[in-house]
Amino acid sequence: MNKEITDRELRFYELFEQLVSYMTDFDHMDHSKIRVKISELCSLLRIAKAVTRLYRNEREEQRGGGETQATFLSNEPCSEVMSKRIVTSVMTICTLTIYKADSEPELDEFEKSCCDLVMRTVMSYVSRNRLRDIVKELAYYDDNGYKNLRALRHFVMHCNKAGTLGGRAAINYNLRHFALVNQQIGREAGDIVMRTHYETLEGMIGSRGIAVRLGGDNFVCICGREQLPDIVKYLTEAAVVYDKTDYSSVTVTTSAGVFPFPNEYTVSSSNDIMGKIVNAFRAAQSGGKEHIVFFDEKLIKGREKSMRVQQLFPEALRNDDFKVFYQPKVDVTSGELRGAEALCRWFHKGEIVSPIDFIPYLEQTNDICKLDMYMLRHVCADIKRWLEEGRQVVRVSVNLSRKNMIDPNLLETIMGIVNESGIPHEYIEIELTETTTDVEFTDLRRVVSGLQQQGISTSVDDFGIGYSSLNLIRVIPWNVLKVDKSFLPEEGDGEQSKSGLMFRHVIAMAKALGLECIAEGVETYEQLTVLRDSGCDTAQGFFFDKPLPRDEFEKRLEQRIYEIG
Repeated sequence: MNKEITDRELRFYELFEQLVSYMTDFDHMDHSKIRVKISELCSLLRIAKAVTRLYRNEREEQRGGGETQATFLSNEPCSEVMSKRIVTSVMTICTLTIYKADSEPELDEFEKSCCDLVMRTVMSYVSRNRLRDIVKELAYYDDNGYKNLRALRHFVMHCNKAGTLGGRAAINYNLRHFALVNQQIGREAGDIVMRTHYETLEGMIGSRGIAVRLGGDNFVCICGREQLPDIVKYLTEAAVVYDKTDYSSVTVTTSAGVFPFPNEYTVSSSNDIMGKIVNAFRAAQSGGKEHIVFFDEKLIKGREKSMRVQQLFPEALRNDDFKVFYQPKVDVTSGELRGAEALCRWFHKGEIVSPIDFIPYLEQTNDICKLDMYMLRHVCADIKRWLEEGRQVVRVSVNLSRKNMIDPNLLETIMGIVNESGIPHEYIEIELTETTTDVEFTDLRRVVSGLQQQGISTSVDDFGIGYSSLNLIRVIPWNVLKVDKSFLPEEGDGEQSKSGLMFRHVIAMAKALGLECIAEGVETYEQLTVLRDSGCDTAQGFFFDKPLPRDEFEKRLEQRIYEIG
């Protein structure tokens, strides 16, 4: 009998020492060897099943959640032998329960003692590893389970040390107008959309990189440079399903800054990469036509200029340094002044700042919205004074940046300014540009319809350069269609040229829909002739007048008629 116990003891301590050795080999941790040793010990001690449960906290334990790890050596019916529970220093909980087969006799004292030792050892190992995992989660994941900026830095510096950054690319992107997505489908469905969009991108990248969330709807990813075409296409526009019962989906677009790494690329810090993609990203957010922007050294200078403009803007607004210039709109047949477009000019230190040198930078923030409403107020004030002076007033159009679409109270703000001035609504026209996303489209339609109900005319600016042009005029009740100058035939184009044919058909379609047509950028008499022959009503451009200061435009109001031959 003593010989049998000694053999079991020797075998137990041999297996136990091997188990402890494997569990403490931190440099070459092999979990498969650990699992084998635990199974061998369970077999020696006649344990049919061992179940470990891990809980983040007591509340998760009470709910029956957590993670379960089980070791099975027998499928026979079994009974509980022993159970242990420990609480770690960070309040995570680990329980371990062992079972013997019902066909086996009760465990003897030696077996129970050995089980107790193994259980405490295994629980210590599991808790330590779980604690390490939790620390890793806290370090590299945010509260919603997205990888965070620390994870990105760790990945970048690991690749940098290994010399494998070259051949990759970094992207800083934002889900455009995602607040409106939440408004449209609800926050819970919006969370599903964001998660699905992220996980799809993560799947596209695979082992070539990483995707992390900076916060809100802002993300950064690193991918293989060869993956860029597919990823840029996905970020440009993607239909994301949020309800698999009926496959309801929403179209998600992004603004993104991209930096492809040179082949031999190293960094001293991950901030070297962040600086480049952030500058490209801000350019993509500027409100221009390009929502995916690749990094260029010129962007650094542009960023410095942007900061200067944004610094000067508040004081310039307070000092009324922004002036309204008016570009006449003229009847192409009679030469009669039919209207005007209000355009902004900035007078800084006695000189006029070109719009191209400040508008794009204001569009990087909501400052452009403040400027738009400033312009509307000043136009309303000018019209009121002209009416009080007994002048023949024409309708004036005021441009609104697409940035205004994120304001749920936009309609009320516009009407508040117009009504406060006391001018008849018929003298104001609001110009809005084309849009490409479903959410923007829905909000645009709401604003245009609301203005229509208030008797405010609306026009779609730069028609023909977006992706949704036909649907834009089919669904939204515009008054005026402004045809982009790129549609105008150039000198030497025949009647059957592509530009000539497209222009005539656009005008014919608009007229059939009952829209007033205005052609922008008219510079020659030949273009004016094409407008007449195509049935276009009105034109504006340097052929008639450049944008005029208020006092010069007032002279045009008195003159009324242009000599056009």
